[in-house]
Amino acid sequence: MAHRSFLFVLGSSRPDGNTELLAREAAEQLPSDVEQTWISLVQHPLPDFEDLRHDADRVRPTEGSTALLFDATLTATDIVIASPLYWYSVSGQTKRYLDHWSGWLRTPGVDFKATLAGRTLWGVTALADAQPVVADPLVGTLNNSAAYLGMRFGGVLLGNGSKPGDVLKDTEALTRAKTFFAQEAPLARFAYETAG
Repeated sequence: MAHRSFLFVLGSSRPDGNTELLAREAAEQLPSDVEQTWISLVQHPLPDFEDLRHDADRVRPTEGSTALLFDATLTATDIVIASPLYWYSVSGQTKRYLDHWSGWLRTPGVDFKATLAGRTLWGVTALADAQPVVADPLVGTLNNSAAYLGMRFGGVLLGNGSKPGDVLKDTEALTRAKTFFAQEAPLARFAYETAG
């Protein structure tokens, strides 16, 4: 199997929150030769996304958090979006990161879409609701993003927790975490393609 490199994008406003704890539990199961890069969107905030689709003077990001995340995204074989469930979807920081993908699609000298095609997008989230179905919008956001780019989608590891550390009491989530990244991820399909 080819060398794998995981990028964990932490989208929580709280360090060591339930989502990050669950992601770290899953990451502990990865083989030791798998590279792991962890980037907190709070510690490395992105500027608001500015849609410059029709601006001919676009340049490759070369400094700050934007360059860090751009380069890390391009080099990862597996991208893990670790975002708590905020208002039934990804956090604001995470949404901003995904918005920047729109700009990166048009970066001169980089075929962002072709580069990410075939790579794998994963999700990890903690929610404070007993009904996992409330996370469907978050799952849909990640699945459809992966489908648009021709990526594989490994699904979303869900855990339950509200207060700090709660997710470590979710024995079902911890059991799923042990094999989450070991599964073979299929090519993503748009939600409306699978619904019918």
